[in-house]
Amino acid sequence: MMGSCFTDNVGSLLEEKLFPVKTNPFGVVYNPMSVFKALEIILENKKKKDADLFEFNHSWHSWDHHSVFSGPDKAEVLNKINSEIGSSHEFLKSTKYLILTFGTAWIYRLKSNKAVVCNCHKVPAKEFDRELLEISEIETRFSNLLENLKQLNPEINIILTVSPVRHWKDGAHGNQISKSILHLAIESILKRNNEDCEYFPSYEILIDDLRDYRFYADDLLHPNKQAIEYIFEKFENTYFDQKTSDLNKRIDKFIKASKHKLFDKDSAKTKAFIMLQIEGISELQEKHPYLNTKRLLSGFKNC
Repeated sequence: MMGSCFTDNVGSLLEEKLFPVKTNPFGVVYNPMSVFKALEIILENKKKKDADLFEFNHSWHSWDHHSVFSGPDKAEVLNKINSEIGSSHEFLKSTKYLILTFGTAWIYRLKSNKAVVCNCHKVPAKEFDRELLEISEIETRFSNLLENLKQLNPEINIILTVSPVRHWKDGAHGNQISKSILHLAIESILKRNNEDCEYFPSYEILIDDLRDYRFYADDLLHPNKQAIEYIFEKFENTYFDQKTSDLNKRIDKFIKASKHKLFDKDSAKTKAFIMLQIEGISELQEKHPYLNTKRLLSGFKNC
């Protein structure tokens, strides 16, 4: 899963339900061109070099990565970035689904070399040119990317979606223009690649289905927990078969158990409860080896 912060929201729910998922290996990425560039780097397993990083405000940054990868130690930043590129390349070889969420059609180009940046890292605005992407630019870049993706992983399926998060810094009209370009670009992509790509209407579910500010966070821009869970439920109803839904119900019981407050950790009753969870999760892992139970299991073992 790659794209805007909405990707993190849905991705975290999939991770919680033990799906083998990799979410935003370059950090949050808002515009399609930066998403595509990140995927191209992953496809080629192209590692970053010292010269690809720059220093600003006592931290080292990559123009292709979110600031979660930034830090004061250049070697550590480079190692973290390259480690994630390598693991993402291996993950991409066998993943069945690639889910891309586009947040905005506005991009920022460095004036020095015209490169599109993923994140400005609070570098002064005078260093960038701000542009609005064309529909044809997005479609053409994606078509080239799709060809390379299918060569690496012929079985891959791609789900495209538009983030419902409002980019209010673009202005009300600017945000609407941006989202419209994203929708039209995706529609054009689907017409050319309907066998490999499909669209999930996360934007429409929040804007047109829920339609109320009680489903937004305090900033009135991001969906709140209730809205995210509602959209995830729609996602589940769309893509999960009955076996997956039944398995999720079993997993949910262990997740709820992991959130219990243990008041007397040394009692025989508490120890028996913990052992029951460990045995149940271990049995689940044995039957379904693809489940990512490591974090859930270690939580109970630490108790």
